[in-house]
Amino acid sequence: MKGQRFRIAAVALAVFLATLLASCEQQQRAAVRMAPPVVEVASVVVRDVPIVKEWIGTLDGRVNAGIRAQVSGYVMAQAYKEGSLVHKGQLLFQIDPRPFEAALNQARGNQAQAESNVQLARANLAQNEARLGKADLDVKRYAPLVKTRAISQEEMDNALQSQLEARAAVQSTRAAIESAQAAVAAVKAAVYDSEVQLEFTKIKAPIDGIAGIAKVQVGDLASPTSGELTMVSAVDPIKAYFTVSEQEYIAQHGGQAGPSAELEIILADGSLYPHKGRLFLEDRQVDVGTGALRMAALFPNPGNFLRPGQYARVRSVVSTQKAATLVPERAVGELQGGYQVAVVNRDNTVSIRNVRVGPRIGGLWVIEEGVAPGERVVVEGLQKVRNGSSVTPQPYPQPAGAK
Repeated sequence: MKGQRFRIAAVALAVFLATLLASCEQQQRAAVRMAPPVVEVASVVVRDVPIVKEWIGTLDGRVNAGIRAQVSGYVMAQAYKEGSLVHKGQLLFQIDPRPFEAALNQARGNQAQAESNVQLARANLAQNEARLGKADLDVKRYAPLVKTRAISQEEMDNALQSQLEARAAVQSTRAAIESAQAAVAAVKAAVYDSEVQLEFTKIKAPIDGIAGIAKVQVGDLASPTSGELTMVSAVDPIKAYFTVSEQEYIAQHGGQAGPSAELEIILADGSLYPHKGRLFLEDRQVDVGTGALRMAALFPNPGNFLRPGQYARVRSVVSTQKAATLVPERAVGELQGGYQVAVVNRDNTVSIRNVRVGPRIGGLWVIEEGVAPGERVVVEGLQKVRNGSSVTPQPYPQPAGAK
């Protein structure tokens, strides 16, 4: 009987302790639920900020020279390293020169023959001129003798005939000389053409630049119609193409909000290229389909780090906004196409406000309407707050863009 009462007392004590522990846990949970959530807040600041715009751009060579064969022949050698820097006049490919050397030798032989013909014609001219001189002397000497009948009229007629024949021979020889000289000019042109054709078998770089991958191999047949053998691009400075809207173009020339003379590029990995560029050209016309104008900027490229075809974002300071109201970018939330911030009042209660946003500058966002300077906005912990709720604010570390 005594043992039974002991067991009942033990069971009752255990039930009591369990009930007590459950009650403590409920109180603790209630206390946690009642404690205001901790959030990080930042003050709304006002200062002058530069307005920066970005455009999508692609990099291209300052000059891109497509290397093509100008004569037909088999590629005997590739004389450059693909992807390396080459200099103007450097040999890139060698086409088999032997057929062109043979053609040049034949043209030079033809030139020598033509020049020999000129010399022969000149010798004939000298002989004919000598005959003409003798015939002239005979006619001059026979003229008084025929009057005194010292010689017969037949002899005089023969002298005149010889004079005419000699004069005709001189004229004919002079014409032959002119023809031979014309032939010499023609074969000289053929020699020059053969020399040029032979020189074209050495395909050289027309500019300093980076040479691309070869599109032909040793042993391939190259010709003027076989396409590019490779490409050489001058990349220092390198050109960045980007397009601006027609409105931005008008604003630029009105001194308002277009690309300035000094530009920056952000590379594909998000890093800022250390060298600044300058506006180089504007296209001839606005694209009627897109309403955009193509522009190009030049950027220094020491070491040829940048290469044609790379993606880049071109950005420029287009204006300065005076007394801009700024909050950290993380404090702004987007909801159904609108933007909101959570403002912490003096009594540490939260007001959710709709705001009108402007451009982003670094880690900050310009707020054009909805908050006042000095107010506190929630930066971290937005998911913990609702309109009218209480919070425990803590200072948010100042972002780099606000310094």
